Amino acid sequence: MISLLILAALATTARVLALVGLSVVSGWLLCYVTVKNRVAENVFVSIVEVLESVPVISFFPIVLLIFVQKIGGPLGVELAVDFLVFTAIVWNIWMGIYQAYKTLPREMVEVVENYGYGILGKLRKVYIPFSMPRVVANLFPSVADAFFYITVSEVFSVGTTTYATFGIGTVVDSLLSSGQYSQVELAILIIAILVAIITVSLRALSRYVVTKYALDTDIPIRRRGRTRLRYSVKLSVLTSTNPLVRIAKYSRNLGARVIPRAEISKKTTSRLYTYVGAGVSLAVLGYLIYGAASLVLSVPDPLWFRLFSVTPTILLDLAYDYLRVAIIALLSFAIAVFLGYYLAANDKADRFLVPVIQALLAIPAPLYFPLLVGFSLPFLLHSLGWIAGELYVLTLGFISAFYYILFSFWIGVKSIPVEYWELSRNLRMGFWTKMRRMVLPSTFPYMVAGLSSTINSIWGGLTIAEYWPQIVDNYTLSVHHGLMAFLDLQTSQGNIAYSAWGSFIFGIVVVIFSIFFTRRLLDLARKRYVMEEGIYAA
Repeated sequence: MISLLILAALATTARVLALVGLSVVSGWLLCYVTVKNRVAENVFVSIVEVLESVPVISFFPIVLLIFVQKIGGPLGVELAVDFLVFTAIVWNIWMGIYQAYKTLPREMVEVVENYGYGILGKLRKVYIPFSMPRVVANLFPSVADAFFYITVSEVFSVGTTTYATFGIGTVVDSLLSSGQYSQVELAILIIAILVAIITVSLRALSRYVVTKYALDTDIPIRRRGRTRLRYSVKLSVLTSTNPLVRIAKYSRNLGARVIPRAEISKKTTSRLYTYVGAGVSLAVLGYLIYGAASLVLSVPDPLWFRLFSVTPTILLDLAYDYLRVAIIALLSFAIAVFLGYYLAANDKADRFLVPVIQALLAIPAPLYFPLLVGFSLPFLLHSLGWIAGELYVLTLGFISAFYYILFSFWIGVKSIPVEYWELSRNLRMGFWTKMRRMVLPSTFPYMVAGLSSTINSIWGGLTIAEYWPQIVDNYTLSVHHGLMAFLDLQTSQGNIAYSAWGSFIFGIVVVIFSIFFTRRLLDLARKRYVMEEGIYAA
């Protein structure tokens, strides 16, 4: 049994790492097209915001139709599982890369454009290196998120049919069904060990990335062989006489070369890619509008009357859920600021607590949360009454999402240039002054991406928690008002039209939220809070 659990855990881990890699590579290419075209940007941000907010289980109909029925067999099931895990982890990585591209200093873009680099050259020399700190910051929550949802993705049921592929989620589901709880605990231990190993590796990667790709951080990087001064941005800054010389010296690191005449045509090719990106974005938008219009025309009039009559209830449930999201997001922000700063400033705590936090977060909540409820339910029901249910819902929503902003803020603090820290010490700034004047403004772009992913991922936790039948014995965890509970109940009762209508309204609200909140915060971060530009302005 131990060998089976180890093989299943390794299969799940390999699946997670491969999909994380695919998310990063696709994000580098897709986000470049996005930031180069305003139409593509609007479509991209809105779609990602909606899909990131949609819980993983909402993709089951697509999985059933495309992969299970059309492809079928073990390959279809494997692709279905991969798709479900991919949709659980990709959105925050894409948003992090997009946010990095949006805050890229103009001076760096001008240098590569003056050198006549094509798209791949720009990506390799500037865009990808500048996005690496954000990518690493999102790898921590993405891995944790993947293991969080793995029990939902590797084995799932549609109606009376169950689909599964080999992995720790499938094995644990079988063990739970047969009541072998000791083996479940052993599986949790094996997963925790693997996640701890991955976390230590990611921490080493993050340290290397911050020292290599962030401007003038306080962390030294070890190089083999003889020291080559021209690779040191910090020494270039110290020996420069004016900002133009500093930029020129930095640009030499990109690889000065004579540009062949043939490469001048790459600018025309770049414009062509921009037009192609706009065309593809408009085509996707048109297809979505056509599909929505076809669906609307196919709905009979009596059903429309019933849908409109239930709309006030849906909006009320959505308001309750947004209140829960606001509470969890504010709590996550407060914890991220203080804990993230402490971890970034204290190397010993960083080495010990980050792997522990990552390992604990990666343990799938559906495995241990019923044990937590069973242990605390008698006391909380006696003390709090119906509020105990709300407390459990908020707790699971918090567990499912707070680490996005925590790790984003943590890597943002580690990326602050060393000159900023020296200036704060010279000015003898206190803790609160340092946070208000330096740390929070410098990490604002990181916090925007992390907070956006946190808000959107809270919905996944609410989907699981707001309606959980018989979580402990005969106790069903549920809430009186909540859109996620409404969708779960309608789906379980076969009222697909009500569930689809609620999801449609939810999608509209998320699009509005992304345009008037997320986009504006990202634009504000790009215009006013790019800490790297302070190096050039010094």
